[in-house]
Amino acid sequence: MACHVRCDHIAFCGRGKPCPYGFQTTMLKQLRPAILSVLAFTILTGLLFPLLITLISKTVMPAQANGSLITRDGRIVGSALIGQSFAKPLYFHPRPSAAGSGYDAAASSGSNLGPTSDKLINGIKDDPKTKTDESFAGIKQLAAAYRSENGLASNAPLPADAVTKSASGLDPQISPENAALQVPRVAKARGISVDKVQKLVAQNTQGRSLGVLGEAGVNVLGLNMALDAAGK
Repeated sequence: MACHVRCDHIAFCGRGKPCPYGFQTTMLKQLRPAILSVLAFTILTGLLFPLLITLISKTVMPAQANGSLITRDGRIVGSALIGQSFAKPLYFHPRPSAAGSGYDAAASSGSNLGPTSDKLINGIKDDPKTKTDESFAGIKQLAAAYRSENGLASNAPLPADAVTKSASGLDPQISPENAALQVPRVAKARGISVDKVQKLVAQNTQGRSLGVLGEAGVNVLGLNMALDAAGK
């Protein structure tokens, strides 16, 4: 018996019952363009577009496209975009980090603690009864350690980035105020003049983006490399 199609696009047989063959045909007509659209946009936005952007970026700004890597003597020593941990007195120290064990790019994160958190302010000590190290350095501990290593008074005011951890835990820069407080320690440890260290700090200080965005910052890795180069 022949089938006909009503205005609702569902095929019916002559007795008024749905015709399964007509329904299947209608579904295929609807699925075909949907599937083709998914495949087309997957190729366009998932393959062609990323390849085009990669090609343009590697042509226009190859250093940034490859991670803003920093090399010394032909060896990659880091990136201008990711901080590193420095602990020796003859180096400038970065901002505290909560990313993994410190500046772990695979575990980028902040402390996720609110400004009124007792843990954030006072920290916690490790429980010797457990195998896991639960210790956490709070602002008070970080401030005390910073003042001690830089020979500052116990009540000396400190810049926020000296005692707090950023949201990413990977900040490559410190504030000029933070760097200024570390200058005497670095100069003494290296046996060079404060003026020389201050000039290197100024040379590695980056201003605001476009002159208005963000704040000025000192790239710690670049500064420490400049210090090593100046001492050769």
